[in-house]
Amino acid sequence: MTPPNHFEPPRDAVRSVDLGAEARSANSEHSTVTFVVNGQQHQLELDNRTTLLDTLREHLALTGSKKGCDHGQCGACTVFVNGTRINACLTLAVMHEGDEITTIEGVGHEAHLDPMQAAFVEQDAFQCGYCTPGQICSAKAVLEEIRAGLPSHVTQDLDAPIELTDAEIRERMSGNICRCGAYANILKAINQVAEAHS
Repeated sequence: MTPPNHFEPPRDAVRSVDLGAEARSANSEHSTVTFVVNGQQHQLELDNRTTLLDTLREHLALTGSKKGCDHGQCGACTVFVNGTRINACLTLAVMHEGDEITTIEGVGHEAHLDPMQAAFVEQDAFQCGYCTPGQICSAKAVLEEIRAGLPSHVTQDLDAPIELTDAEIRERMSGNICRCGAYANILKAINQVAEAHS
């Protein structure tokens, strides 16, 4: 006897769902993608759904870029693609055929720190360090964006050169979250590099 309020789908519907699942697994797509990461060319066979972040971390063992939120809200995965910062968790690796990608590992290393990395150390601009690679990549991008004259939401005069103010830096860094709250020292580090290169 069938219990009350029991729903049983028609047999044809069940069969069509099963056939759909078989068709999807039979058609799972992979692609070959070639790009340059930190100056070295890589050719990889990847599932089309693999994000750039997962490719960097799991296929190339470049674990500096972090998986924080996996929704593009924290900035821990910030990398450069063709010189522009992006959130690597929001883009598929197959979209970057022929691109040049720079991760924190390509920015500098222990024996030769980038000026922004050195400023973060000097200004104690980190605590746990989890967000630091993304913060450094974004900090470098902020200075380049201002030099290039790209306005932000708080830019006062769109016809004049952009002033490097604390408000301008904070706005441009707002996509990078530091759960430890090292924002004041991150701001000092960015200003230190900006002053050294002015």
